[in-house]
Amino acid sequence: MSKIDLHIHSVLSGDGEFSVKEILSMSKASGMKLVSIADHNSVKSVSEVLENSNGLCVISGVELDCVHKGVLLHLLGYGFDHTVPDFDIIGEDINKQEREMAAEKIRLFKNFSGIPLDIDEIIATSRTGIITGEVIAEYILAKDYAPEYELLKPYLPGGEKSDMPNAHFYWDFFSQGKPAEVPVRYISLSDAIGLIHKTNGIAVLAHPGKSLSGKYDLLDSIIAEGLDGIEVFCSYHSSEEAAFFKNAAEQNRLFISCGSDFHGKNKPQIQIGGHGATMDDKAFLESIKVLELPFLQGTV
Repeated sequence: MSKIDLHIHSVLSGDGEFSVKEILSMSKASGMKLVSIADHNSVKSVSEVLENSNGLCVISGVELDCVHKGVLLHLLGYGFDHTVPDFDIIGEDINKQEREMAAEKIRLFKNFSGIPLDIDEIIATSRTGIITGEVIAEYILAKDYAPEYELLKPYLPGGEKSDMPNAHFYWDFFSQGKPAEVPVRYISLSDAIGLIHKTNGIAVLAHPGKSLSGKYDLLDSIIAEGLDGIEVFCSYHSSEEAAFFKNAAEQNRLFISCGSDFHGKNKPQIQIGGHGATMDDKAFLESIKVLELPFLQGTV
């Protein structure tokens, strides 16, 4: 397993399980060489990561939701100045929208599925008032009545989607174009890349095999927006997908990145460093050195 992981989520992502200190401790204990905690639309973990690396090599990270030609994408930023207020402004705007639409998400799923849900009870389970598809999944799949519904059986133990039921539940019912989606107003890909560049970081397209499923024709226009790299190796890519995006990165002289998208309990089969990279860690570390990113703590 690789000792480099540039896509890890903490509890500050909302759907992550572990604290920053727990992730750093886990990473060090497993002999990781370089990690980045890239929380969803939040840089609140970065200072803690840089101040508590304890000999582990770390780099500032964030995962921004953004839109390009009507398609929702995830853009990873690395080595940027996290103290710039723009990141907090974007994060707070998204959180505000998420809190306002919590009840609507539950209502849409309830109407679609016919499964009885107590909206107030579900909202009470969230310490932030933000209700994700994963939160709803954890609530509903734990109910005694869950096995009675055919719709839920694939996510229950032994079901075809039981490897990471909460994540599959979100993708199937709450992601873009699904029955219980309540659209959030995200910034454009162009603005997201512009912000990362303004703060001296690099912009990397996250898990394109998933985000661009059936839409690979958009890759050229995404690269043209000023993309610096592609997350070629990740937990969701087949070897064929990794080869395709590796070739695209090489052809366009882009940074080849690797990240597991570790969350903990919501994606239990994904481990830190478990992105299946076929490139040697030494090659990754050399490519990071060349970038000379400012917000990197430790020796690569």
